[in-house]
Amino acid sequence: MPKSADAVAPPGLRASALADDVSFLLARANAIALAAGNAALAAHGLKARSYSVLVLASGDARPSQRDLAEFLRLDPSQVVSLVDELQSRHLVERQPDPSDRRANVVVATDAGRELVAAAREAARLAEERVHAELSADEREVLTDLLRRLAFPED
Repeated sequence: MPKSADAVAPPGLRASALADDVSFLLARANAIALAAGNAALAAHGLKARSYSVLVLASGDARPSQRDLAEFLRLDPSQVVSLVDELQSRHLVERQPDPSDRRANVVVATDAGRELVAAAREAARLAEERVHAELSADEREVLTDLLRRLAFPED
């Protein structure tokens, strides 16, 4: 499979000390995955961040904007902008939180859930392309390791 222009690195830079820096490698892999995801989701009028909010709003968790910001590791103002944009497209709505009347939860509309269902396949295919260099077993190990880093046990 040919490499994307985003994944190619000049040989001199590839041999630098950063090639052994785990944090750099995670950041670079993330940038490559985001670019591929954004390109795949563009056909659905989404980017990785708005897609993430829409996926979470489509589930049963009924997250608040604060929950979304904490889970996605985004500044709360970024989440407000994402929710505002999705709400303007009638893909999500803010509803009163039954457990805290001062807060709202973000819930996908029927149109939002339909869009997530359509976009999910594009996101999955983009992820497969990014991870094509890895075997199925390697992808599973990578997923397990990243999950441990992303959600450390308390």
